[in-house]
Amino acid sequence: IIWEQWLLPQNREMSFSEYREIIEEGDTAIVYKSKQDVSAIKVTVNQILQVKGGAIPHNLLIGKRYGSKVYTTNMKTWVYVVHPSPELWTVTLPHRTQIVYSVDVSLITLQLGLNPGSVVCESGTGSGSVSHAIARTIAPTGHLYTFDFHQQRAETASIEFASHNLDKIITVKCCDVCTDGFGLENMADAVFLDLPEPWRAVESSRKALKISGGRFASFSPCIEQIQRTCDVLRDFNFVDVEVLECLLRPFEVRSTIMVKPNLGLQAPDSKEVNIGDQAKGNKGCSTPSSTSSKGRMELKTAHPLQKIAGHTGFLVFATLNPKPNNKEKSLLK
Repeated sequence: IIWEQWLLPQNREMSFSEYREIIEEGDTAIVYKSKQDVSAIKVTVNQILQVKGGAIPHNLLIGKRYGSKVYTTNMKTWVYVVHPSPELWTVTLPHRTQIVYSVDVSLITLQLGLNPGSVVCESGTGSGSVSHAIARTIAPTGHLYTFDFHQQRAETASIEFASHNLDKIITVKCCDVCTDGFGLENMADAVFLDLPEPWRAVESSRKALKISGGRFASFSPCIEQIQRTCDVLRDFNFVDVEVLECLLRPFEVRSTIMVKPNLGLQAPDSKEVNIGDQAKGNKGCSTPSSTSSKGRMELKTAHPLQKIAGHTGFLVFATLNPKPNNKEKSLLK
């Protein structure tokens, strides 16, 4: 009992960086009906959630565990109410700009070498997709300084981070870092840019990174942006410059009927199965089975999906060399 009480602390505010078991009023919760039907709600007393097939009063959610299966009032359908995460927030957030999706975000956090306690500068807050993922990775002792040149977007993001209990980890500022810089020097372990002209912010990134060095990342949809950014990175003594593109290729598993190869006499203990039995059983079978005397067999095979998400953007990664070269010294002057 004592151990369970320790796992379920009371009166803790909902946060994207920490997990909590019980749904409370004011929480941001994710309503999962299917892979194509996922949405985010703010749990509010006396509000009603309308879903396809029925309605669910928010009062029914309060006090339940995250992950619970909740039925509509007419008992015709149900949804799962799960704890929010950066990945789920990415697919449900209100779009203020185009966003970076989890496939690219995961590569960004990996290549930047982020961990709890890291200090990160981000330019291009946008809808906050990357910000939430970075905040979770660097919590509880790290800090993210995120900048956006659009005043209304910056204010909306700041309110959103506060409602997700991330305001102690994230500082939002309205600023154009291409002209005004980050306003930070020798503080950051990593810098991430999501800008139309990222090469204009490389010098500011160089100043914001720690003297001992740090990691740089930039997301751009066009190769011309990448070329100019890489040239400027090398001018400011960044090394290990590399460009990556992350493409996700999902596979689906399905049954396939194939011609059985003639390898000689049939084994005496083999069993023949009618093709019509395919729909009745062996759905989870991973080994081939003889299907008929016509010499055909059923196999479980993996096929790539015919339609997949294509190009999203190019990612530039680089490491700051702590020892400045002569060209960089002249540029910084």
